[in-house]
Amino acid sequence: MSDPIFKKVAVFQYPSEAHIFEGKLEAHGIEVFMRDHNTINSDPMISNAVGGVKLFVKNEDYDRATALLGEISRYSVDDSGKAVICPNCGSDKVEVVSSIKGESTTFKFILTTLLGMFPISVKYPYKCSDCGHEFKHK
Repeated sequence: MSDPIFKKVAVFQYPSEAHIFEGKLEAHGIEVFMRDHNTINSDPMISNAVGGVKLFVKNEDYDRATALLGEISRYSVDDSGKAVICPNCGSDKVEVVSSIKGESTTFKFILTTLLGMFPISVKYPYKCSDCGHEFKHK
């Protein structure tokens, strides 16, 4: 069996995130192939079910692509461009996540989903990749 022609270089929850990284790679002459972006564009709530938006590059471009993507921070920064720090462990590996916690939020989520509306009560706290702590940033 021969080696595959393409190699997965990154996975993102939403197409808008993937397009940023796609633009960076294409600006450096690397051809990018996206998978599942149209599916998730049609219904963003199924992103986790399909495994997110996948970015692929040709095998010969993989090392260069990972180096270029490494230049872009995957973690959150505040309005002044400084890294958001986890108050629990002090790590700067913090991301914004969608969260449906609490009875009232869960009820609103279910109601808006049944009515065919985009959920209006999803919270977007920060979550530390190192310790898993969720928090609000000031």
